[in-house]
Amino acid sequence: MKLLRIGPSGKEKPVVIPTGSAETYDVSSFFADFNREFFENNGIKDLASAVAGGRLPKIDVSDKRIGAPLPNPQKIICIGLNYREHARESDMSLPKEPVIFMKAPNTIVGPNDEIRIPRLSLKTDWEVELCVVVGKQVRYLDSPQNALEYVAGYAVSNDVSEREFQLERGGQWDKGKSCETFNPLGPWIVTTDEVSNPQNLPMWLKVNSMLEQSSNTSDMIFDVAYLIWYVSQFMVLDPGDIINTGTPQGVGIGKKPPRYLKIGDVVELGISGLGEQRLHVVSDT
Repeated sequence: MKLLRIGPSGKEKPVVIPTGSAETYDVSSFFADFNREFFENNGIKDLASAVAGGRLPKIDVSDKRIGAPLPNPQKIICIGLNYREHARESDMSLPKEPVIFMKAPNTIVGPNDEIRIPRLSLKTDWEVELCVVVGKQVRYLDSPQNALEYVAGYAVSNDVSEREFQLERGGQWDKGKSCETFNPLGPWIVTTDEVSNPQNLPMWLKVNSMLEQSSNTSDMIFDVAYLIWYVSQFMVLDPGDIINTGTPQGVGIGKKPPRYLKIGDVVELGISGLGEQRLHVVSDT
């Protein structure tokens, strides 16, 4: 299934596209939202039962805004330097352990919303990433072997970053990652039954129709299962939390010379089977 949220910002309603179907169904009379409570209370299983029961009304979403598929996760955990070619373009050694940082949850916006360049910013950058949505609580996993059992689904994420804030203003990554609108997400969450192998997903990103990033999740240094296991040794992952698993080569800071987003740019990105985003870059006035 594909889980998405439709409507004006702050007033979205949950809808679903069943596996193998082109129809979209309104599930707002059954579920308040695709939030922590939904995932915590076996919402995906109940949603599948509602779909199978044929009790859901159809909804036309062709003229409606698509919001982020998650309203406000408790945590956004991000992984840095997790693609071999990205580490090389950054002139950095491959990490021996995952690099973890956090991103403010209120950075999340819809897949076709605006990216706002922060005031004083000269180095706002793009990063297409595979997002992992946690389906049930994870703590102190014994090994990566069964880690994917804790995944509810996957989504396209854009870990927008301000490189000066991240690297030159005190050496603390979070403030270069947590500016307003800096995590476009979606268009939907694709449940795990539709993703046979999260480590073989082609991904791409374009700026003004020019291809900037083109790779595959197979280039990850630490795969999804390993990341879930690893993160669980240091913090509790709760239902509805998300993990941005890193970006491949082709980011603006890695260009020679570096190149960054500017007002008026259009950023398009996608991951095979998970959908696409199209975002306009505007000024934060």
